[in-house]
Amino acid sequence: MLFLHVKAADVAITFVSPIDHYARVGVKAQIGGTINTTNGACQVWFGERLVNETTATQNNVSVTFIVPPVPRGNYTLILRDILANINATTWLYIQSTYYLKVKAPEAPRQLQQSDSVEVNVNLTGGVANTVYVANITVKTPANQTYFALVKLSNTTNTGTALNLTTLYPASFTGTANTNFIGTYTVAFNKTLATDTFSVGLTNFTQYHRFQNVDIKAAGYNQTENVAVRITLGSKLVYSVNVTAGEGGIVHTTWAVPFNASIGTYNLNITSVSTVNKTKKTPVDAQAFTVPGFNVNMTTRNLAQDLVSGVAVRLFERGVSLLNVTSDSSGFCSTLLEIGNYTYEAYFKNAKVDSGWVNVAEDTSTEFTCKLTNLKVLVVNEALVRIPDVSIYFKPDNKTLVPTDINGTVIERSLLPNVTKPYVLNASRYGRSFNVTTIPTLLVNGSAIPWFNVTITCPVLKLQANVTGVSGQPVVNARVRVRDLVGGLSNEGTTDAQGKVVLNCTFGSYSLRVYGSDGIELHETTVEIFQNRNLTINCPLYGFAIHVKIVDYFGQPISNVNVTIRLKSLAQFSHLTLANGSAVFDNVSGDTVQISVRLAGHTEVNTQNTFTINEQSIKGNSVEFQFKIDKYIVLMGFLVETSHLAVVLLIVVSLLVILAIEIYRRRKHVKLEKESQNKESDA
Repeated sequence: MLFLHVKAADVAITFVSPIDHYARVGVKAQIGGTINTTNGACQVWFGERLVNETTATQNNVSVTFIVPPVPRGNYTLILRDILANINATTWLYIQSTYYLKVKAPEAPRQLQQSDSVEVNVNLTGGVANTVYVANITVKTPANQTYFALVKLSNTTNTGTALNLTTLYPASFTGTANTNFIGTYTVAFNKTLATDTFSVGLTNFTQYHRFQNVDIKAAGYNQTENVAVRITLGSKLVYSVNVTAGEGGIVHTTWAVPFNASIGTYNLNITSVSTVNKTKKTPVDAQAFTVPGFNVNMTTRNLAQDLVSGVAVRLFERGVSLLNVTSDSSGFCSTLLEIGNYTYEAYFKNAKVDSGWVNVAEDTSTEFTCKLTNLKVLVVNEALVRIPDVSIYFKPDNKTLVPTDINGTVIERSLLPNVTKPYVLNASRYGRSFNVTTIPTLLVNGSAIPWFNVTITCPVLKLQANVTGVSGQPVVNARVRVRDLVGGLSNEGTTDAQGKVVLNCTFGSYSLRVYGSDGIELHETTVEIFQNRNLTINCPLYGFAIHVKIVDYFGQPISNVNVTIRLKSLAQFSHLTLANGSAVFDNVSGDTVQISVRLAGHTEVNTQNTFTINEQSIKGNSVEFQFKIDKYIVLMGFLVETSHLAVVLLIVVSLLVILAIEIYRRRKHVKLEKESQNKESDA
């Protein structure tokens, strides 16, 4: 019978898992839905059992529960809004589920021939108050099948039935046995549930040295002679003939020898009797392993740094076993059996360590190799540390990383005792300044963790002769040099002859010259790989500025206040002469601001800023002209152009009026004369 979904107001079940509504006892089920009461309490009922109680999130509900032990059948699921007392329902059908489990040992232990094994069967979701009979079958590797009918316990009202342990082969019909190696298949009523177990000849599938391999086979005739053989590859490592005992069981042991090799061993048992010879299918043959233990090795130098590329050779009783090489993290690993091993460690074909490795289990060990770290410190004669020094390293023929900000570079894991000496060729900016030879890295004949070398970079003299635009010495100029890669710098002030001497560490420098007023006069780059005498011409020092002021028509204006403001913020003022010029001598810098103020004016009439370079300086001076379009020089006085235009307009107008009046009067006189002449003629 199916229970249909019932909608009651807003209480609803919208989701069920399993989605087909068919479930088993003990599995997790889930329902989702909504209730009327926001954040309200709700319950989930499975039939007449309360299986969960929770609180809604807003109006949404999602609940999981474990299906309780009940008989097979259809059950109502109820979602109840407690406060509103409203239910929503759906259904869940509980199916019968069958279980079969063989109690076999965990690997690497295994069952041997003639051993017994426990079989357990049970079911859930059965018909209530019913006694089930399970037909348990076992199919052997020899394709023989044996069965046992096992009565289970009454399911009562839980629908669950159990059985006591059933022992195979003792509880099974016929001549049930475990006389064959391979996989045995166990079934509950053929298809309801299945499981498997395996049977071998040995009690384990892997062994270590000194352990006993227990060997047992069954299914032979009593007193039958059989041969037990163990091989490793094509090599026979053990052979013995054994007489089958009571029940046709063959039993013997083999002690894994102290020198057993790691690998897969093959065990074979065959009858060697001449009469009544047993032939088994499948034959009695099984493999087992001597796996060894994980041996993890870490290679370090004397300073305990990890070292890659170390070849480790392992020996047992003087016989070479294998070679392994440490990786980039100084790690290598292999498999070794129980025993005492010697090792030799080689780096670049030179032996750097040797010793013993004792193995009784998984082992980790560290080898300290006779390898030394070389630390190179580069300083100048004042013991200032020099960065960015390049060092070409022999005999490896490689360039080390440049020295760091502390003037150091480290080359790790070097052989301390070498036939060829170590050679360090130090250079800056591609120019060599020191070659140091190190015969060995030994101290008093012994290898040490760190070998320190100090290289001195020479300090050279730079004499700078600073001159101005006309070749005159620049006095009190500040000359500053700074290494192109930074860190090293020096500065000094020129004397009365414009000279200064600076001590500079071997290298390339940027050089700047500043005037006494702080204005930068010159910048260049200089290589100091030897003592140098350098003349530095500063064309932006000691030149003259000529400022000329003219009117609208280009006439010079005198008595104009001209002020210049230099880059150093120094400020100077002069009045223009009769030629309209103001001259400022001994000026320095590449920028000047010029302000012009006419006589009698309180505000600046015009102002501009100019950039000065070497090209703009002509004949030790630079000229600037300001044209004051607003004024005209008239009879020694400044007249505004607009005022002069008005005056000219008035004068022109008066002249025009005067001309008209003269013309009019002359015409009037002419007319009068003509009139008088006519009267006289009459």
